Amino acid sequence: MNPYLNSSATAIFVSLLIKLAVISLLAGFIARFGRFRQLIFIEQRSPSEKLEFAAFLGVPFTLGVLARLLASYPNLGKPTGPFPTTDLSLEVTALAGLLGGTIAGLVVGLMVSLPAALIGHEILAMPMAVLYAVSAGTARWVCPDKEEIWKFSGFIDLSLYRSIKQRFKHPALDWQVFFSLVCVLLEAARMAVGRMTHGKYLYYMDSPHLWVRILIVLATLIAVGLPVRIWNNTRIERKLVEQEKALMQARVDALISQINPHFLFNTLNTVSSLIRFDPDTARAVLLKLANILRRRLKSQMHFVPLKQELEFIDDYLDIEVVRFGRDKLQIRKEIEAETWDVLVPSMILQPLLENAIRHGIGPKIEGGTITLRVTRSNGHLLIEVLDDGVGFPEQRRHGILESGIGISNVHERLKVLYGQDFSMKIESQPGKGTAVCIKIPELVAAGQPVSIETAQVST
Repeated sequence: MNPYLNSSATAIFVSLLIKLAVISLLAGFIARFGRFRQLIFIEQRSPSEKLEFAAFLGVPFTLGVLARLLASYPNLGKPTGPFPTTDLSLEVTALAGLLGGTIAGLVVGLMVSLPAALIGHEILAMPMAVLYAVSAGTARWVCPDKEEIWKFSGFIDLSLYRSIKQRFKHPALDWQVFFSLVCVLLEAARMAVGRMTHGKYLYYMDSPHLWVRILIVLATLIAVGLPVRIWNNTRIERKLVEQEKALMQARVDALISQINPHFLFNTLNTVSSLIRFDPDTARAVLLKLANILRRRLKSQMHFVPLKQELEFIDDYLDIEVVRFGRDKLQIRKEIEAETWDVLVPSMILQPLLENAIRHGIGPKIEGGTITLRVTRSNGHLLIEVLDDGVGFPEQRRHGILESGIGISNVHERLKVLYGQDFSMKIESQPGKGTAVCIKIPELVAAGQPVSIETAQVST
């Protein structure tokens, strides 16, 4: 026997509040599962994904039905506590139909109604579940824009009033009103069928007072809308994360595209200066340039092992040594062997070396030496580019990271890739040279590409 048929208005009101609290807690609990967050982000689901979606909704709410049945079992005496309010068969079936379609709604409806039919002998539970699923699934099917479903909220407030008023001025189907009407009609149908059978074959809430019946219907409407709002917030958060990743990818791609033309322009200037009086050397430089471009075309990864980055740098430095002459430009490398497999941002060394050659060694008549040093320290990789060139005065140090293409580009890329977990320092003295030191987190290659979000150990 349904314990709510002869309950007081106060008892029913308290039960409705408990009912809303239960569905809110269950919705929040389900939203904690990563797989469920992925499923609600997908609008066109495969059959297996529909079954997964139905399982996430059906299992916990089936347990709620079992709790209600066990609390009402004759051998256990009079029902006590809030257990009857855990039966949310109509709400979760309509919810599954709206968000997952008719098939998902049917699966959930059969899951939650099966214990009621077998244990509670509520033989109308399953046919009514089919009605809930088909009605909600049809409402989803006729809605052309599925995003309208995620805007659904069961709270009746002035916004709904304004929406209806607006539709009277400009006639059109308001999907929020439509979904609300579906939920209201389903609860009204359950109450009507329950009254016809005197509560023997179907669980439902009822009261002789009209205003209490209205509260029961509104509670059902809100109970369907609450999980939609909770899960939609999860979808919005995921969308923001995806958009942030896409924006970050676009920023990195834009920064790399700034480097490539800059490097290519300077290299072609070197070739043009050699092609008239030393065509053989110009041909060698072009071959080196071809190797560089070929490597860049083959790999579009944002992170590469240091060994691969050094191979790229070797071709670049060979070009610059040809340009300046071996007697004027000396290159020294101090690379710790254990750093070769550490991942570094691609094309990160070339702008630093180019800057040292152009602004440090280039203006110096007698030439100079550039030292590239890479070491490991406390889980970080230290990259140093030192030159004994002309240097620059102290007052230029504060704006050096924002000036020019090379240095500012490297600093911006490191900021995008590592957030705050990196450092870039520049020290220089006029006539003594410049030192650029970069400290980044140590990421070791393990045979798999490293994505941008993986590299961001701190944001």
